[in-house]
Amino acid sequence: MAYTIVAENCTSCAACEAECPNVAISAKDFAFVINPKKCTECIGYFDDPQCVAVCPIDATCIIDTVYPRYQARA
Repeated sequence: MAYTIVAENCTSCAACEAECPNVAISAKDFAFVINPKKCTECIGYFDDPQCVAVCPIDATCIIDTVYPRYQARA
């Protein structure tokens, strides 16, 4: 599953944008968004999703259940 950013919780601090190894995070309308087609949940890069790890506001970067879990290539 890709992650998503809850716009109402986002403070636009930009902490997550630089930490994303897939360049999946960008600014949009006073908040940040995650492109679900690029999000790999940081699998293969880090043990924990970096957007979640660096976000100063709890429950801002959450799993988007609309998308299936990311499967790394074998």
